Amino acid sequence: MKNILICPSMMCADFANLKQEVKVLDQAGSDIFHIDIMDGQFVPNFGMGLQDFEEIRKLTDKLVDVHLMIMNPGNYVETFADMGADIIYIHPEADIHPSRTLDKIRQKGKKAGIAINPGTSIATVKELLPLVEYVMIMTVNPGFAGQAYLDYIDEKIAELITAKANYSFEIMVDGAIAPDKIVKLSKMGVKGFVVGTSSLFGKSASYKEIIHKLKSEKLEELQ
Repeated sequence: MKNILICPSMMCADFANLKQEVKVLDQAGSDIFHIDIMDGQFVPNFGMGLQDFEEIRKLTDKLVDVHLMIMNPGNYVETFADMGADIIYIHPEADIHPSRTLDKIRQKGKKAGIAINPGTSIATVKELLPLVEYVMIMTVNPGFAGQAYLDYIDEKIAELITAKANYSFEIMVDGAIAPDKIVKLSKMGVKGFVVGTSSLFGKSASYKEIIHKLKSEKLEELQ
């Protein structure tokens, strides 16, 4: 458990106190700051923007990823890469030439990732697996915080873990990731967890206390 990656979903942070939020999350042991970018087309919502990304990037030396829930993500890869994104996720369905876009990410010296929606099968993205360092499985339909975890996705996660033996990517999950899901999925082989209101934000305990317990499997103390 200590080797897992805890990735705060900054869409759930207190934007009235963003500087303090990033500072405390950084010192609490966060591994990757996760930033959702939405366009209201690929998903039925609008998320964080360029200014939000730029501000968070300035406030931490930790890894920062950007999850492009937008149409034609290839048009924005260079923008986010030049602004300092370490990892860039795209949805293959949103890109006419996803392999070209993933190559563009890597040519910019960044880590490439794909995000797989609940309705997208592993078979349809298999050809892209050699091109990425991260695969993020969505365990809710993307676009909104506060949804319920879709249990049937566990089968897809297990399928990807089996496939991983032939590749060199890390498996991440995003969506309603509660503490018990972190324990279960980490034992299966999942490396990273995007955490929001289900386990980190809006709780009575401090970020430092929560992240420590998530990594040490002390679930009973997080109930």
